[in-house]
Amino acid sequence: MTSTPDNRAELGYEQARDQLVEIVQKLESGGVPLSESMELWQRGERLAAICQQWLDGARATIAAARGGDTDS
Repeated sequence: MTSTPDNRAELGYEQARDQLVEIVQKLESGGVPLSESMELWQRGERLAAICQQWLDGARATIAAARGGDTDS
């Protein structure tokens, strides 16, 4: 597996999401050896966390722009 950036500063939301989709497709195909599946799963967990950080940041930005109103 190739080395790719794992943190939010180096990987945009769309990049992380696209890589996560690829990993899910590989894992769902069932044709990946167990050791590689485990590596893919761990990478997927990191990518999911990066996506969540981006979404949380966007949510906070919107809340701040609305004056802290997060119920709408």
